[in-house]
Amino acid sequence: MKLIKVGAAVLNQIPLGWQNNRRNIVDAIRRAKVEEISLLCLPELAITGHGCEDAFQSPALQRTALEMLLEIRPETRGIAVAVGLPLMYRKALFDTVCLLVDGQIAGFVAKKFLAGDGLYYEPRWFKPWPEKQVGAFQLDGQAYPLGDLVFRVDGVHIGFEICEDAWVADRPGSDLAQRGVDIILNPSASHFAFEKFDIRRRFVLEGSRAFGVSYVYANLLGNESGRSIFDGGALIASGGRLLTQGPRFGFADWQVSSAVIDVDDTRMQQVRTGSFQPDLEPRPSHRIAVDFRFPATRFVPSEPQPAAWETSNSKKEEEFTRAVALALFDYLRKSHSRGFVVSLSGGADSAATSCLVALMVALALDELGPEGLRRKLGYLEFDDDITAEALVRRLLLCVYQSTRNSSETTRGAARAVAEAIGAEFLELDVDSLVGAYTAMVSQAVGRDLSWDQDDVVLQNIQARVRGPGVWMLANLRGALLLATSNRSEAAVGYTTMDGDTCGGLSPIGGIDKAFLRQWLGWMETSGPLGFGPLPALSAVNVQQPTAELRPSGAGQTDEGDLMPYEVLDAVERAAIRDKKAPVEVYRTLRGRRPELDRQQLADWVERFFRLWCRNQWKRERYAPSFHVDDENLDPKTWCRFPILSGGFDHEIEQLRQYVATDGVAADGVAADGAS
Repeated sequence: MKLIKVGAAVLNQIPLGWQNNRRNIVDAIRRAKVEEISLLCLPELAITGHGCEDAFQSPALQRTALEMLLEIRPETRGIAVAVGLPLMYRKALFDTVCLLVDGQIAGFVAKKFLAGDGLYYEPRWFKPWPEKQVGAFQLDGQAYPLGDLVFRVDGVHIGFEICEDAWVADRPGSDLAQRGVDIILNPSASHFAFEKFDIRRRFVLEGSRAFGVSYVYANLLGNESGRSIFDGGALIASGGRLLTQGPRFGFADWQVSSAVIDVDDTRMQQVRTGSFQPDLEPRPSHRIAVDFRFPATRFVPSEPQPAAWETSNSKKEEEFTRAVALALFDYLRKSHSRGFVVSLSGGADSAATSCLVALMVALALDELGPEGLRRKLGYLEFDDDITAEALVRRLLLCVYQSTRNSSETTRGAARAVAEAIGAEFLELDVDSLVGAYTAMVSQAVGRDLSWDQDDVVLQNIQARVRGPGVWMLANLRGALLLATSNRSEAAVGYTTMDGDTCGGLSPIGGIDKAFLRQWLGWMETSGPLGFGPLPALSAVNVQQPTAELRPSGAGQTDEGDLMPYEVLDAVERAAIRDKKAPVEVYRTLRGRRPELDRQQLADWVERFFRLWCRNQWKRERYAPSFHVDDENLDPKTWCRFPILSGGFDHEIEQLRQYVATDGVAADGVAADGAS
């Protein structure tokens, strides 16, 4: 048996955070040595951070990255380590991984396939490396091989797939297998989205089986640069069997996972595979021999140990909780904020935002303990024996701001939630401010403003006067004001700019209202595994969502103003995610919801498209939100749309004609096709 102990490290890096990144890399390498790991894979672009954006094009960044590489190099004596960094070569920038072996640079492998969709704009900064090409990179007076390389270390052949390389149909692993590779390392920076980890696990497993190799996958961890969340989850597989699955959503700076692989075993799997055809053409320049012997190790059987919450029936709710909690924690410490402020209205969105902050504290304290938490939040002072409740009160201020249209129901719900999670709670009466603004404008225009004539104006001023006071409180505390808008509201602009959009961060801006209400119900009755429910949320969950900006007798509800949230979210997915025209959206929903009135459904579809186009400028101004699924509306990272457009006038007219002239039979055909 040819046994090698391999490892994958997940790191919580910061773009341009040189000392943080270097420290995490070095600590992970040192830990790997303690665990007697012989080959360690680190994440993609670990030295610079993955989210440097246009700073990648800075010559200073290139120089500093190489300086950091040379500082890290001595730490690799006695071990082989793969570490990622950008590399400038022949007037082009490449996303590369450097293999460091026993304190020396063995060479650089460059990424072949660049991610240019969704969150990623890699082709803006990097060039794809051409297949089967090699070059030489000059560093510190010496030439090192660069390109499509395979490394031969102690008779073991090591190749690379770098993140996106493994997601494409014609992945490089197939060619590497033909070239006799025994181990494939995958340094990645793969963001979190619901169900995405299952896809990663499948391609790691399938790669190890189909290519007849051992496969080592390392990912980033945490909220690296503001919007994207990286869930970690290192994976090691061999010959189609998963050996190790690392923890996800951890609050530590780094985590190292390991397994012992048998190279002879995977080689024999290739021998037994009838379809395997080795590449017998000699390409000596593509194979780099490295003078190093892997230390002897003994076989230790390993089985993946996923966390208990990952196998629960509420996996989506658990993932959402842990992803946003980690993202909030990293945003807090990396921005050096001294806490959070939430304008707690007593409704679903602000209650969910406040609960997520409290869960952030509970999860971080549970994993790190008071001492570890104090080290991570070194700019804040608190006692070693601080409790989660005391820390929530220290970090979270909730503010209920009432007008004459506010109800005792929402006031009581806001107070109940704040008390249940342990937040500090204040009440502000802003009705006099509303009255003063209304009187001032009435005098200026020469008439009294009325609900019959000025409905939206009078609603908006109530939301806007809540902004300055809560901003003032955030400034007093050196805290971050959290906006509470959700994705469903963003889609149709159902929000007041400079009112409920006030804030420097919008934690729930990437999630739809239907799921948010489902999550709140789960929080009330179940809650995250190990932490339990929050019954006080019943005061929120029994209410119909309402902006509570019209007089109480108007019976205002969000769904009355818009449409049922489940319908809104279905229209949004069909129109924005699936890029369907209005008539196609209508026909799709008719197939799925035949019980809906035809004309009512058509009116809802038209309303969505009108509001979507009219409110793109609002989405451009929203505070940054966290990316939690691949249906995001953030125009800066995911969903681009013009601020000025034709408003789908032509397409909406087609919808009207279709509904007016088409019969039930035609709709029945559409329903069958869409179901």
